[in-house]
Parts: sequence; C-alpha cells; structure tokens
Amino acid sequence: AVKGEDVYGKLKFESGVHRVQRVPATETQGRIHTSVASIVVMPEAEEFDIQLDMNDIRKDLFMSSGPGGQSVNTTYSAVRLTHIPTGIVAQCQDQKSQLKNFDKALGVLRSRIFEIELAKKNEAEGAIRKGMIGGGDRSDKIRTYNYPQGRVTDPRIGYTVHNLPSVMDGNIDDFVEQLRLVESAERLKVGVA
Repeated sequence: AVKGEDVYGKLKFESGVHRVQRVPATETQGRIHTSVASIVVMPEAEEFDIQLDMNDIRKDLFMSSGPGGQSVNTTYSAVRLTHIPTGIVAQCQDQKSQLKNFDKALGVLRSRIFEIELAKKNEAEGAIRKGMIGGGDRSDKIRTYNYPQGRVTDPRIGYTVHNLPSVMDGNIDDFVEQLRLVESAERLKVGVA
C-alpha cells in the first residue's frame, strides 16, 4: 500500500497496461523484446458495518419446539426475524429467554446481510479492476517504456519524454500533471466540476 497526501489522485492514472520495449542482454541479434505488466490502482477498501433499521425487520414470536422440557410449547420464546427489503430470515429458539433468542437471531441476520453486501462490494470492485486494466492486451496500453530510444510515451494523451532513467526512478510528475489537465478539460466538457 502506498500512503501519503493525495496518493490515489496522483496514481489513479497508472492503472492499465504498461509496455516495456528492451533488448535483453541475452539477445545476440539485437531484436527488441516487448513485455507488459497490468497495474491496478484503487483506493484502500474501507471497512463497513451493516446498519439495520429496526423498522425494516419483522419480528415473529412463536413457541419453541423440540424435545421436552418445562418451557417447550408453553412460552413464546422463539424468535423469527425477517429483513423486509431483502427477504432474509433468521430464527432462534435455542434459549429459554425471548430476549436472548432475539439477540442471537439479530446477530445471524446481520451476518447474512453483511455477507451479501460484501459479495456485492467485491463484485463491484472486481468490475472496476477489470475496467482499469482492460483485457490486458497491448492495445490497452497506457504507457510505453522504450529502452533503446530512452523514451517514455503515454498514448492516451500523446505525451512523450526522452528521460527514461528519471521516469524509472519514480519521477512521473510530468505525466500526472498532463493527465490531470486532460481530465479537467474532459470534466469541463461534460459539465462536471
């Protein structure tokens, strides 16, 4: 993880396929070899908690069933909770106390809803990731590092610098600035501030 001020704002443009063109030391014919690396830059996922609105939960009470005992079929201690928006149901009749059964059923309900929300979140992040790197094809490239010419080119904005060692040392501020300018211009075109 990379930490610092506005890290995501600066590095979000690095998501995609980076292409490296070089002549390996083992290449006797001097041919250029091309390699690619797919990069994904995402803000760190934040923990989230499930907030249940009790108005969205229907509470049904019923008599416990099961093998004998003094409280079975005499008190309404069993609890069934239904989350109305999702239709998820949780019930508990383990305890003699209605309150304890309610708390346990609520915990189960919260866990089930959390699992569903987490799956949705992971699916959405997966789609974002896939969108950021495209198909991983060379045609999806966002930057080319050409070692024989000492050149770095970003075809998205048609920007080239002839200082490959500096870029490889992490000096990508020129690219970030150019990409931010293009992004700002695009936002102005569509009327988004």
